[in-house]
Amino acid sequence: MELLRLLLLILGTALLGSLGIAVCLVVPGGSALMPVARLWSWLVMKNYRVRYRAEYAPGVPSSSACVFVANHQSQFEIPALVLALPVNFRMVAKRELLYIPIFGWALWLAGFVFIDRHDRGRAIRRLDRAARTLRRGISIVVFAEGTRSVDGRLLPFKKGAFVLALQAGVPIVPVSLSGGHDILPKGGLRVRPGTIEIRFGSPVDTSGYTFEARDALIARVRQAIAAGLQPPEAAPLTRDRGENPAG
Repeated sequence: MELLRLLLLILGTALLGSLGIAVCLVVPGGSALMPVARLWSWLVMKNYRVRYRAEYAPGVPSSSACVFVANHQSQFEIPALVLALPVNFRMVAKRELLYIPIFGWALWLAGFVFIDRHDRGRAIRRLDRAARTLRRGISIVVFAEGTRSVDGRLLPFKKGAFVLALQAGVPIVPVSLSGGHDILPKGGLRVRPGTIEIRFGSPVDTSGYTFEARDALIARVRQAIAAGLQPPEAAPLTRDRGENPAG
């Protein structure tokens, strides 16, 4: 059964990745890839019996650009986020994904931002590209820890996402992701059915922060993400976009 699921994943990725390349070539800019990406994400989640549940704090942008800053426990958080995000977006991803045939090429054509973590100068130039994307009204998603957590606990946050938000003058939306570690932890090979919980927190206005004060901004967003990993408290959240592949 696991081998069948893997074969279906490879086949679906090849077919939809090829479709994604075609639509990006016909309609430049990358937005045409989003429906294909959502269909791919839905198929991946369905194939492995993984669900997601999303909750949205009041004020989460549905049209204006922002930086979504999330923690990271599992690869399955990526398709879950693709389905749950309420805006047009691009992700910041590690450069290694670019070399996955078809899949990586489609993401590159769509304008996803690939970061070489071993080349600081090149990484900074890529963040400049992400800032231009934000100024065009397209949101950016960043996993602030820079890698998946081995045990599910929050790792120290990298500064890139926060410099990016300050540079573009856009708010930051904290995103708390839970449950992924139980489904497929870092280094794991066996996928367990389960539910990824996604909590979009209240946007953090960056206009009151300077580049010199970015550590305070990082601490504030990290605290918000940590709070979202805990059981819900009194603050009401609107919920649930279900599993609709159209988003």
